[in-house]
Amino acid sequence: MELYKLNIDNSFIEGKNILITGGTGSFGNKMVETLLQFNPSKIIIFSRDEFKQYHMGKKFPVKKYPCMRYLIGDIRDYERLNFAFNEVDLVFHAAALKQVPAMEYNPTEAIKTNIYGAENLIRAAINNNVKKVIAISTDKAVSPVNLYGATKMCFEKLFLAANNLVGKRDIFFSVMRYGNVFGSRGSVVPLFLNQTKNNKFTITDKRMTRFTITLQDAINFVLNSAYKMIGREIFIPKLPSYNIVQLAKVINPKAEIEYMGIRPGEKIHECMINTHESHNTLNCNNYFIVLQNKNNLDKYIENYKEDFVSIRGENDEYSSGNNALIENEKLDELININ
Repeated sequence: MELYKLNIDNSFIEGKNILITGGTGSFGNKMVETLLQFNPSKIIIFSRDEFKQYHMGKKFPVKKYPCMRYLIGDIRDYERLNFAFNEVDLVFHAAALKQVPAMEYNPTEAIKTNIYGAENLIRAAINNNVKKVIAISTDKAVSPVNLYGATKMCFEKLFLAANNLVGKRDIFFSVMRYGNVFGSRGSVVPLFLNQTKNNKFTITDKRMTRFTITLQDAINFVLNSAYKMIGREIFIPKLPSYNIVQLAKVINPKAEIEYMGIRPGEKIHECMINTHESHNTLNCNNYFIVLQNKNNLDKYIENYKEDFVSIRGENDEYSSGNNALIENEKLDELININ
């Protein structure tokens, strides 16, 4: 099931220096696979885990892919970021602390990485005249109920406001906001695939819904948005949802289900556009663009005129609970791919 085809000019990537923070994760690995098709000058992986970099270096060895660079560093360290951003054209910022229970127990660590780290990255990007910075956010930033979501809400505000700091320089900051990647590490799909061996699923609440996007669709959406962006936007894909019981039944319709109750910091439905943002949202063919306000609205409509449909209505929440559910056959297809 493909929702987003890659639609960029080769010149957007060819000959460019590209840096990915948190680049050893699933997002970074798939992004590298995609970028290598376009002959970039450099792809710089910036992360703090040398063991993951070792494994990624075996998958993308410098001898075979001479554009690859692997830099150990932490986004909490401004000096290291500033060094890494030298002559970089494009940054994909995916580094974050994101495990909800761990962040609730270690709140100051979440703030240091997700907020202060974002501030460091913005300063380094401006200091090095990076052309475009794309920050990867989450639906948990919308009306947050846990610390991870709260830090990501601040994260989004920082990157949008960064456009106020660049003066007349051609430096642009935008945000991509989407839901959990289907089948990703720590998501419910690997858990259910393991639990089905014992013919029993544990489910928090039968009403629970989530948006779904494949990793390749996420990469394609991020690249398409980065190609088009003019700064200050939050890009949001239009996605199908699934119900948690629906997912369990597709994996194993005969398995027992035990209901555990909602965990702290968890929502029944995820939301990607809340009621306070909807009136500043451009409704495009297969995505939305949330603006901070309607200043320069004509400029955004003109830039996205090929896709623009309308302004989204007031108090019109975009939630996995009021969204069309994916068909069981397509859900089964996604499960088998993973």
